[in-house]
Amino acid sequence: HRLTLPGLGRLPMPSRGEMSGFDDQPNIVFGKAPNAGKKPGGGGGGGGGTQTGTGMSAAKLDAETEELKHKTVSKDLRLAISKARTAKGLTQKQLATQLNMQPQVINEYESGKAIPNNAIIAKIERALGAKLPRAPKK
Repeated sequence: HRLTLPGLGRLPMPSRGEMSGFDDQPNIVFGKAPNAGKKPGGGGGGGGGTQTGTGMSAAKLDAETEELKHKTVSKDLRLAISKARTAKGLTQKQLATQLNMQPQVINEYESGKAIPNNAIIAKIERALGAKLPRAPKK
């Protein structure tokens, strides 16, 4: 097989088994080496000395996950917001619009997913005209 190109004449085509553009040189990849994070002499699967990015052992971190969770809205606050809002005849969206907030914020407070913020709780209190339980100070 030959390929004809204007100005170059006829060129031989590579056979099907030949890889055109193939380079016999090794590929060099820049970045972190696979063992860059390991300490010398440390491999071997003992497992006891495994460190996380925070410097805690993995076992210790597993034991502490309960303490590391963030505080969420109390059940009292969730119910108080919901009751006060329905007593005023407002939807979550209407309350959020009145407070210049995203409806998702009100939803998170009422579903207990929000991280309590006393400034937001105070705004909701004023809009609903009801006293709400506050988040304890840290």
